[in-house]
Amino acid sequence: MPTQPRSDIHVSRSTGETPDARRLTDAVTRLRRALRASIRTDYPWETLPMAQVELLQVLGEHSPARISDLATRQRLAASTVSGLIGQMITAGLVARDVDPADRRASVVTLTTAGREQLAAWTTAHEHRMDAALTALDQDSRAAITNALPALFRLAEQLDEPADT
Repeated sequence: MPTQPRSDIHVSRSTGETPDARRLTDAVTRLRRALRASIRTDYPWETLPMAQVELLQVLGEHSPARISDLATRQRLAASTVSGLIGQMITAGLVARDVDPADRRASVVTLTTAGREQLAAWTTAHEHRMDAALTALDQDSRAAITNALPALFRLAEQLDEPADT
């Protein structure tokens, strides 16, 4: 059942978008860009493309995985994921093995190097984010902390198929 628009959220007549949606999209984009740029400044070794990092993160949670499953999770074409996985195999971050449940298929797993790279990437990002949060005033930190549950729920909504 469609929900009624909230009276405190204004919808643009020309685009049908809420200014809040645009501002949130801008904020998320700027946060990701700023975090990537600051990490590469503070940690010059960090050169993995974001698409590979995201695959490492998925494999860190769901390994072993078929390429088709990774593609579905990341909403990418299987050929795109296959190409990324090929690069990651060459870099020694992942390995391709026979799927024990279906010997005709293959699965991808993190290697020790892949787990170490993911752990280093995560630690570096958490350290950088913690430093940035510490630099904010207490009210700003509290606002961000209080917004986290709603942001996770928003991410879950975005994971759902869009209504057509």
